[in-house]
Amino acid sequence: MRYLSCFFIITSLLMAGGQKFGKISLPLGKVEFKSESSDWKRAKPNQPVFEGNTIRTKAKSRCEITLVGGGKIRLGENSELVLNKADVKPMVKNFNANLKRGNIFVSAKAAFGEKKNIAIRTPTAVAAIRGTKYRASAGEAESSVLVYEGKVDVNQAKNYIEERKEKRKGLGQNGFGGAPKFTLGPVTEIKAPTQVSGPFEVTLEEWVTLAEGMQINIRSDGKFHMFEFDQSKDAEDEFVKWNQELEAAK
Repeated sequence: MRYLSCFFIITSLLMAGGQKFGKISLPLGKVEFKSESSDWKRAKPNQPVFEGNTIRTKAKSRCEITLVGGGKIRLGENSELVLNKADVKPMVKNFNANLKRGNIFVSAKAAFGEKKNIAIRTPTAVAAIRGTKYRASAGEAESSVLVYEGKVDVNQAKNYIEERKEKRKGLGQNGFGGAPKFTLGPVTEIKAPTQVSGPFEVTLEEWVTLAEGMQINIRSDGKFHMFEFDQSKDAEDEFVKWNQELEAAK
């Protein structure tokens, strides 16, 4: 009966956390996690994490999360990440997480014939990748995405799209056109470094694809600024340096 009771307790804990998302393979400093029904706990090396878990880092702290089936995401200091969904199958792996604040680095190349999709949401934007490397920072008023390798599809966060959609209902048929849809459909690909006519003068209405070396900043009002970022200056950032060291050590 004792073994049976332990089995039910372990099963209940796993179910409470949902599907396995991965593990906190490298916690540095003060890294904590919790489920929807538990309090914050200190993360240990190789700490498993599941759907519904939240991970946060304190000052001068960082962590690396190894995804089920391969791939890494890393959090900088004073960051908080909610693990929304993990759908892992032999040749298709989908992950969805919400970066509430702070910085994240994503490194997830797909194996031959494999489809690997990782969507990271911030308060003002969502970035969806298919096997690439990028960094995102989250703020309440503005978020940014920088692409280091491959391509990243970016749009405004759903809550702001819905808010604009509600505002347009009162404009009638002579409004600004159809409301934007939050679906990963056709995108506008930016093949060369491109900058809008002026910082934050254009509202993001559909998905755009950022190529390597590009950065996009998106404000809560939907206006965005897209440009080629200074990679040599970016490489001086301590969080970027740490990620580059880990990538080189693979």
